[in-house]
Amino acid sequence: MPRIHPIPRALLRGPFTLDEARVQGFEPWRLRGKLWSRIGPGTYQHSGVSETSLIRLEAAKRRLPPQAVFSGLTAAWLHGLNVEPCDPIEVTVPPYVRVSSRVGMRVHRRKLDDSEVTLARAMPTTSVLRMLRDVCVAAPLVEAVVLVDMALHARLTSVESLRAAIDVSGGKQGVELLRRAARHAEPKAASPMETRLRMTVVLARLPRPEAQVTILDAFGDIIGRLDLYYPAQRLGLEYDGATHEGSLADDNRRQNRLFQEGIRLLRYTASDVFGNPQLIVRQVRAALAA
Repeated sequence: MPRIHPIPRALLRGPFTLDEARVQGFEPWRLRGKLWSRIGPGTYQHSGVSETSLIRLEAAKRRLPPQAVFSGLTAAWLHGLNVEPCDPIEVTVPPYVRVSSRVGMRVHRRKLDDSEVTLARAMPTTSVLRMLRDVCVAAPLVEAVVLVDMALHARLTSVESLRAAIDVSGGKQGVELLRRAARHAEPKAASPMETRLRMTVVLARLPRPEAQVTILDAFGDIIGRLDLYYPAQRLGLEYDGATHEGSLADDNRRQNRLFQEGIRLLRYTASDVFGNPQLIVRQVRAALAA
């Protein structure tokens, strides 16, 4: 009867390299069966391990030199922001480190100060402020503001810390772009689409609305909270996402109560924000003028 060799527990937890398998006494020829998946050059994982974003980043880390840190949107995800971290995986290495191209990765060559490198989810990554600077270099203004709003809302940083870091960063790459994004930042913004809706009217040179405003009726009872609000004109703007589809009746009742209190409400969807922003600007401009 053939002897059955148990699988080391260390190889069941996530990605591993051939060298790591050998250290565990597991010869490479045993990785040829259906129990194992090859997820990168010389990198494997057990087929029972789900391939999550974190697993993919752990596998990528094994293919990189020790000086590499995750950056850009990959760093944003590691810090807890709701972005796609692996399309592509972004890493930064010092200029002196020679790294050949990696499939599925974007490699940046930049010098990072010690204060710009930290750990997030046990992974080496750029700090929050450095991540925001890097994103501002690569992203359009609106998407940069989306990331800044998300970081502020998640309390990864504050408006005061952000401004202080900008002031002491001088002429470093991305600082002026981050400064511009910070001018539009709103810690109260509750979603990326709310930020995009706000920026649609702000970049059209309309007044900046207040964010996440609680509305009370004449008796002091809470009617609801508006995404964006112009108090002087008693005009609200709302982004209707997928969650509104299952709450139509409640939304209608709330809108009727707002109407009774003299508050007008304009509601928009993703197709409006991405597909017809000019319509939003015209309608908001007309409503403010009325």
